[in-house]
Amino acid sequence: MDMGNSEAAGEEVTLPWQEMSPMSERKRFVDLHLQGEHSIAELCRRFRISRKTGYKWLRRFFDGCELVDRSRRPLSSPHAVARWLEEAIVDSRRQRPHWGPKKLHAVLLRANPGAELPSISTFAAIFKRNGLVRPRRRRRQTPPSSTPFGQVAAPNALWCVDFKGDFAVGRTRCYPLTVTDAFSRYLIACVALRSTSSNPVRRAFEQIFDAFGLPDAIRSDNGTPFASRTVGGLSELSAWWLKLGIRHERIQPGKPQQNGRHERMHLTLKQETTSPAAHSLRAQQAVFDRFRHQFNDERPHEALGQKRPADFYFTSKRCLPDPPWRDFDYGETETHRIDHRGFLHWNERRVFISQTLAHQLVAIDWRDDIWRLRFANLQLGLLRPRRSRLDFEEQVLPMSLD
Repeated sequence: MDMGNSEAAGEEVTLPWQEMSPMSERKRFVDLHLQGEHSIAELCRRFRISRKTGYKWLRRFFDGCELVDRSRRPLSSPHAVARWLEEAIVDSRRQRPHWGPKKLHAVLLRANPGAELPSISTFAAIFKRNGLVRPRRRRRQTPPSSTPFGQVAAPNALWCVDFKGDFAVGRTRCYPLTVTDAFSRYLIACVALRSTSSNPVRRAFEQIFDAFGLPDAIRSDNGTPFASRTVGGLSELSAWWLKLGIRHERIQPGKPQQNGRHERMHLTLKQETTSPAAHSLRAQQAVFDRFRHQFNDERPHEALGQKRPADFYFTSKRCLPDPPWRDFDYGETETHRIDHRGFLHWNERRVFISQTLAHQLVAIDWRDDIWRLRFANLQLGLLRPRRSRLDFEEQVLPMSLD
């Protein structure tokens, strides 16, 4: 349409409501109707609305109502959560502030069998409208590991071990030693130690093995006291594990996601036991013990179908030998003991192996025309006798546990 011709003809050009302020257009529509110069049908065409909409706003105006949009929310809802039930859900969240809607839904359902609880999404909505949800800080995501966990088919097939950092407890530092079962996610131990040195960690593991038996394998990082830079990456602790017939798995340096199940538990441990920390090491251990009971016997786990770790875990049938530090049984294989400085003496020659293996019994196998040095079920390398010396070539290779 030509604008000049329209103005000359005295026609008023209007725009649809959706391109202007809806409130001002509604008032203008009513004002023009009250002037009595235009029919309702003509006004509806000019404002580009339906006659049904035009009559609606005129009816509201004459009824003394505001010309604003009304809420479409129903006055009542048959699916609304009862006030008492919402208060019970809020109370349970306040008692367990770090538990999400899935876990609390499963716990309340288990404690009240047959109860009609709202959906998990409704639980989340209740948390949000009652101010019980903190916005999550965005973190950079770690890409998936190229070497994920292997299949763990039963409890005690693999234990995961680590230290959850350290923090101040009174006048000392606390180093939480944590052990979990990879299959059931069962928190086997959480021990408050004063340091990460080998002796107290070994004493802690003696108590753990005595209570839960021996696993087939233990996975750890490459830090002390689990590993060292000596032959085979052995430390005094991991050498002892090998003597007990426990395979030691170490994650790749800088890839904590390869122990991801254990690291995820550490996040929950930190949230619920260290903010704030206790006033003494003994008090902190009591906090760890309460958390361990809650984690194993009360807290549902999403990866377990919202069941508890205690529903899947049982102790190992492999018992800690007596004494726990006795030598590995090599059968009829030739054996020699490493001296106090880490040297092997054999056939009137000697060669340095490792200070970590001082006083340990090792085996020498003759296979494929080569002498092989073995500690427990771990092949350390090859022995090459020369005229006046003995050479050792490190060649670490795990051997069968059978």
